[in-house]
Amino acid sequence: MPLLTIENLLGARVEVAPGATLLAALQAAGHDWMHACGAKGRCTTCRLQVRAGLENLTPPTDAELRYRAAGRLLPQERLTCQARLPTGAVSGRVPEATQLPHMRYGDLDQ
Repeated sequence: MPLLTIENLLGARVEVAPGATLLAALQAAGHDWMHACGAKGRCTTCRLQVRAGLENLTPPTDAELRYRAAGRLLPQERLTCQARLPTGAVSGRVPEATQLPHMRYGDLDQ
């Protein structure tokens, strides 16, 4: 299965099942992840800053394209509730603005 690595969420290396969103894979692996709209693509709180493997993700959804056009989602960011990982691997970071206060963030090599 394709692998999702969250560089600043210690221990977050998650296998993504076929057809699953990144958010569903993170939750299935027991990781807490911000998603204020309930994973409906109506906000940007579940975004991921993709650092490698952007080309391995499914194309941006209409919701993501709307947020990009409005300047609320950068080209290297994806919504974890919308993006799927059919092949390859992806690594990224949780943006500081959407880090949960009860979670421990830092670099993997710490």
